[in-house]
Amino acid sequence: MTTLRVDDQAGADLEIALTEACANVVKHASGADGYEVRLDVGHDHCSIDVVDDGTGFDPAAGTAPAATSERGRGLFLIRALAENVRMQSSPRTGSLIHFEKSFA
Repeated sequence: MTTLRVDDQAGADLEIALTEACANVVKHASGADGYEVRLDVGHDHCSIDVVDDGTGFDPAAGTAPAATSERGRGLFLIRALAENVRMQSSPRTGSLIHFEKSFA
């Protein structure tokens, strides 16, 4: 097994983005039997897909929440902390949240 060296900020950003993506599935993917996390790690970046088979969501959601809001921050945080964020969702096929992070 190879150890991957990532600077502290990139590691923290990835941890938060992945945690939020998985938490969104657990909280909001009604009807999902489970979810899958796919990770592709390169020399200087990684790509993550979080996929579920739930009822879907509105990918346009996730605008900046109110400063006093304690909810609704997940998609906003993923967009703020990761790169090349892409979201697809359909009531029949579930949802995909894709994001990437550079290590350099």
